[in-house]
Amino acid sequence: MIRNTNQNYGLLTILLHWLSALTIVGLFSLGFWMVELGYYDAWYKTGPALHKSIGITFFVLMIIRVFWRAKQIQPDSLPTHTNVEKKIGHLMHRILHLMVFFIIISGYLISTADGRGIRVFKTFDVPSIGSLFENQEDIAGLFHQYAAYLLITLVTLHALAALKHHFFDNDKTLTRMLGRKR
Repeated sequence: MIRNTNQNYGLLTILLHWLSALTIVGLFSLGFWMVELGYYDAWYKTGPALHKSIGITFFVLMIIRVFWRAKQIQPDSLPTHTNVEKKIGHLMHRILHLMVFFIIISGYLISTADGRGIRVFKTFDVPSIGSLFENQEDIAGLFHQYAAYLLITLVTLHALAALKHHFFDNDKTLTRMLGRKR
């Protein structure tokens, strides 16, 4: 089933969730690795170009994800979830989505501060709006870096919470996002 129900997540929600998770981990790993590249390294230009292209594509995916989520009913909370867990879970999802958008926007500000657009997979350019403030690439770069560290920490906590629900609470929190009916 494509759409969510009161009991389970639909196929598209599940696909968007796991595609987002893989993209976040992949972009973080690529970003962490590429900042150490030397000028004469073969990946010195390729790594950042790939990071930017995936980031722009991820921005589109996240917009689709937000609109899809707004149009879908959300499965009911499980009886094993406490009120505190429900509130933390809702807050965590909002923060994760906001962090992703802030990181993508800061990445855009880093990449376009010199007035050049971003070439996406060598097919089209996302235009630059130029420099909006002094030292834009440095300020946006610091925000991008520390926000990425915070995001990967929150993603890890999110994953640990899902594992806690699965192994300790023995509920369907994780299996619903895997598309299994338990």
